[in-house]
Amino acid sequence: MTFIMIILAVIGGATLSIQAAINGQLGSKVGVFKSAFLTFSVGALITALLIFFFEPKHAVTLMDVPKWQLLGALFGVPYIVIMVLAVQRIGTAVATVAVIFGQLTMSMLIDNFGWLGNAAIPFSMSRLGAVVCLGIALFFIYSSSRTPETKEAPAQAT
Repeated sequence: MTFIMIILAVIGGATLSIQAAINGQLGSKVGVFKSAFLTFSVGALITALLIFFFEPKHAVTLMDVPKWQLLGALFGVPYIVIMVLAVQRIGTAVATVAVIFGQLTMSMLIDNFGWLGNAAIPFSMSRLGAVVCLGIALFFIYSSSRTPETKEAPAQAT
């Protein structure tokens, strides 16, 4: 079952890269916030249908949980907006690896300290090695994606 969950997580990551590439293109044509709005609107509609047809009944409702747990929904907004902006300027690969670097770093802090009600998983040197390797990967992917013009002068923000 663990292997299946890892495969599903990899597939989820792949779909985020596809979404980022598409939203970057859409955002450059119609605007960053309109692109984000479309993402959340379609996502809300599809999720509502999934809830209606497939979600089992739970004893606890959204109104019964600690209110801080509802804040998790807000963290998708900066992600989508940042990715729509970033993909347009630095490309899908660099933006995605940067996101994964941020996710990995924060995830290890959450694990280590058991923040947000999660079980504590101690920090280790192998975890540090993983972050360092990903940081190096980010550097090389960024360096290799820069065109000769961008290596000579910084890109102008639009």
